[in-house]
Amino acid sequence: MSRAISLQDVTKVYGRGVTAVDRLSMDIAPGEFVVLLGPSGCGKSTVLRLIAGLEEPTSGTVLLDGENANDWGPGERRLAMVFQHYALYPTMTGRQNIGFPLRIETPDEDPGPRVENAARKLGVQDLLDRLPSQLSGGEQQRIAMGRAIVRRPSTFLMDEPLSNLDAKLRNRLRAEIATLTRELGVTTLYVTHDQSEAMSLGDRVAVMRDGVVQQTGTAREVYQLPNHVFVAAFVGTPRINLLRARVLAPLGGRMSLDFGGQKLLLPEPLLPDHQMLRIQMGRDITVGLRSEAVRVASPQEAGPGEGALQGVVDHVEFQGHESLVHVNVGARGAAVAGLEAARRPTRRRVGRPGPLSRLLGSRAPAGGTGGPHTPGAVSTEPDGGESTEAAGRMAGNLVVRAGADVWARPGQRVPLLVDMARLYVFDERGDRVCPAPSHAPVLGPY
Repeated sequence: MSRAISLQDVTKVYGRGVTAVDRLSMDIAPGEFVVLLGPSGCGKSTVLRLIAGLEEPTSGTVLLDGENANDWGPGERRLAMVFQHYALYPTMTGRQNIGFPLRIETPDEDPGPRVENAARKLGVQDLLDRLPSQLSGGEQQRIAMGRAIVRRPSTFLMDEPLSNLDAKLRNRLRAEIATLTRELGVTTLYVTHDQSEAMSLGDRVAVMRDGVVQQTGTAREVYQLPNHVFVAAFVGTPRINLLRARVLAPLGGRMSLDFGGQKLLLPEPLLPDHQMLRIQMGRDITVGLRSEAVRVASPQEAGPGEGALQGVVDHVEFQGHESLVHVNVGARGAAVAGLEAARRPTRRRVGRPGPLSRLLGSRAPAGGTGGPHTPGAVSTEPDGGESTEAAGRMAGNLVVRAGADVWARPGQRVPLLVDMARLYVFDERGDRVCPAPSHAPVLGPY
């Protein structure tokens, strides 16, 4: 029988006032698969330990099927955890490791049939008589999962169970976990820092930062309608392009986004969501563009609702079926607090102007002198600095997803078209203002 889990204003504070979880509230329905996604140290594993009874909340309530479980021990909660490290007994065979919980809970019952059933579900029947040292990493993780399954728990708590495996094996086990939990119908809370796992596994995804859930929703919702710049930057590969800009609306002219070196004109008449930008007039904002929202094409090829930019190619990543073109458009980048280290300023070498300077003229920004920084939101990155973000993006303001037939080389000037309906705008606090939070629909597939 799967179990409902509810966290009500749960806070966990460790010694010296370190807050690992801050007033977290979340409801998980019976049989639901929820993924906690966030960077290392954001409190994801602490949430699992609080639910499992391995930690006591400093304040707040953990409810299991509507009952206050704060005073229940781990054994009373009928939960099973699968850890990042396999934690198998080295002197026990696979069969003995899987059956060990049954020997403790029901010593008079023969564990054999249940062990064989769990092994069959995981495809490890031929490995039951081997020691952990004779198994690969993926095989050890299957045995560890079998040990959890055999107990017939009400809930699975999985703490980054695939992070120690190679990419190919992770992809295979990811599919097996999704199939297994669906067949068992068990409530599952899965912790990961890998957004690819989160997007492919969960019925819902909860994005965490600094002990706080920033947004909860389906994978499509958190990708297409991030309510904060942190969520937008953390979810999606390649990482969303974030540029600093200002909203301009001259009398008698078209509203535009000024990136410093060039402007992106908004369509006329304004889309309903773009009208929300009027309240941002003259303020520094952060513009977000997914790589699929920009294409390499000339203004003559523009379709309805597309705006034009131009830039210089910095780097091209050929992927086989597509290319990722890194294009410098002379804008200031935005660093997101808690997501990546800020770029360090670099000295500019004085000399002959490069292609970007010739393209954009004297208005190309020197960078690094953006608007005021709001802690926990976004800050400007010096133009020309070296990126230290986790995705390892090469230098360049925009990463554009292009077809394999698009040929581009470093130093080449390219025209760009931007799908204005897929434009995100975040204010100085990092909150999304466009699309408007109140009425923005979830778009169809890209």
